[in-house]
Amino acid sequence: MTAALASGEVFVAARLEVVFAECFRASERTLLLGGAHEPLYEPAAAPAGYHRIYYREDFFASALHEVAHWCIAGPARRTKRDFGYWYAPAGRDAAAQRAFEAVEEKPQALEWLFSLACGYPFRVSVDNLDPVTGALPDTRPFCARVLARGVQWQRRGLPERAAIFLAALARHFGTGVTLETLDLRRAELR
Repeated sequence: MTAALASGEVFVAARLEVVFAECFRASERTLLLGGAHEPLYEPAAAPAGYHRIYYREDFFASALHEVAHWCIAGPARRTKRDFGYWYAPAGRDAAAQRAFEAVEEKPQALEWLFSLACGYPFRVSVDNLDPVTGALPDTRPFCARVLARGVQWQRRGLPERAAIFLAALARHFGTGVTLETLDLRRAELR
């Protein structure tokens, strides 16, 4: 047991970097790296280089979330900076928030499954505060969609890279979780 684990620091994001590297450093030439001010995906600058997934600071959830985006991104998206996604900052109106949630449904469902494989608590993120009151929008409809997506993946299977990472997380964190054994219908998302 390492000193970090002995002191109770189970959810150190650097552990995710190790698991990710074991899974994808050689096969996908991709690295997971922390310490960034903002999350970012950078495709390799040269054919022999490495693609880089940067997560925010040392945040465990940020690392899981960025890996989820990468697991969903197809070959064309993985050639683009930040997978070619757009980002609208907090203060979005209702239409922009619906568009944000439509893009975030899949990665957040996958992040949730990864969190379960680690034994890490998960919360959906609508990433939008009301500009006047500072309150979050009602997350219940989005939670329902994230739950439904998770159940759908449980029935149909995960994308290949996501399945590899989920199994590796369960082994590394000792949870024994498999996609088939999760009781997603009883889960409560917040």
